[in-house]
Amino acid sequence: MFVDAHAHLYDGDVKKIVENAKERLVGRIICASSDVESMQKAVQIADEFDIVFATVGIHPQDAENYNEDVERLIKKLAKNKKVVAIGEIGLDYHFDGPEHELQKEVFVNQLKLADQLNLPVQIHIRDAMNDAIEILEKNKDLLNHGGVIHCFSGTKAEAEKLLALGFDFTIGGVCTFKNGRALQEVVKWLPIEHIMTETDSPYLAPEPVRGTVNESKNVVYIAEKIAQLKNLSVEEVAKCTTENLKRVFKI
Repeated sequence: MFVDAHAHLYDGDVKKIVENAKERLVGRIICASSDVESMQKAVQIADEFDIVFATVGIHPQDAENYNEDVERLIKKLAKNKKVVAIGEIGLDYHFDGPEHELQKEVFVNQLKLADQLNLPVQIHIRDAMNDAIEILEKNKDLLNHGGVIHCFSGTKAEAEKLLALGFDFTIGGVCTFKNGRALQEVVKWLPIEHIMTETDSPYLAPEPVRGTVNESKNVVYIAEKIAQLKNLSVEEVAKCTTENLKRVFKI
């Protein structure tokens, strides 16, 4: 069985996307949310499809909309048995958007919320690795339930720090790209016991379907690339990444 540890299933024919995934032996999909609307949609989709589970949380690019009402909604939605993490949360300095200090504040607030709810976290870090690691190290007392670094694109040194904090890593289509050599070297080094596969669909379609609308079924190509990089069989990668997802998200 393959797993897609991070996908966005709000657009397109979700029923067909799930059917396509099942045909490729994908047995678990984590539908990630980023704002109030997507949180509610993710939970609805998870309730409808047996292999889909949801995360609830506010993306750093939506930090300006985080408030007490949103926090109450997260707590309410998290009571659903198909909600398996708080996410995607974190820091994103790539685009002009919420002030960095506001992003940091919202990030810490959601780390606290995850700890209160006994849930792992699903973390987004883009062009903000140093600040994100600093926050996580300062707040390691809130990381009692583990979590994943989504679409990891950092260095080996950064991965070592995050591993020491107890995180796992979801690896996406970038590891299949010709210009993804830096990530490929990190994947070679990362213990398979701390790797999961993800698509981040509908974005970042892997080779050989790069440039198309991504789907969860394409996670198989990522598993194949990880197998090649780590000199493992695809079956071993599928087994380990599935076990890792079940361990972290308790599903």
